[in-house]
Amino acid sequence: MQLFDELVEAWRYARDGVIAEVENLPEDALSKAPDGLPRTGFDLVNHIVESGRLMAGELTRPDGDFQRKSYSELVDEYIRPGDVVASKKDAVELLKRSHAEDEAKFKAAGADSLMEPIRQFNGVPASRMSWFAGGISHEEYHRGQLAMYARLCGETPALTKVIMGESA
Repeated sequence: MQLFDELVEAWRYARDGVIAEVENLPEDALSKAPDGLPRTGFDLVNHIVESGRLMAGELTRPDGDFQRKSYSELVDEYIRPGDVVASKKDAVELLKRSHAEDEAKFKAAGADSLMEPIRQFNGVPASRMSWFAGGISHEEYHRGQLAMYARLCGETPALTKVIMGESA
C-alpha cells in the first residue's frame, strides 16, 4: 500500500469515528452546547464537513493556495447546498456523503499531486501530503470533542464502547 492510500484510509477511519460518535449521542445532546462550551454537536459536524470540503478542494486544485482568498471565502467556495445540518439523521448522512465525494477528489487528483507544495494559511509552504495529514488530525481533534460531549451528557463514547467490547 502506498502512503497516499494509507492517508486516504486514515481519513476514512477518522470520519467513521466521527460518525460513530454522532450516532452514539442522543439527538438532544447534539443540538445544545455543553455548559461553558461554544459549539453544539451539530456545529462540530458542520465544521468537520466544511473543513473536509475546504481541504479536499484546495489540496486537489492545481493552483491550490490557502491564502488566495480569506478563510470564509474559501469555505463559501467549497460548501454545497445541504452541507449544514440540524438533525442526527441528516448529520450522519452528510458526514458519509461529503466524505465519499471529497475522497473521490483526492483519488482523481492522485498521489503525485499531493507531493506538490501549497501555501498554508500562515503563508508557509508545505507539501499537500503533509497538509492532508494535518487535516486528518484536525478531524480526530473534533472526534475527541464529540467523545467528551458524550461524557458530559452521561454517555460512554463510541470508541470506548468498542475498546471495552460493548456494541457502539
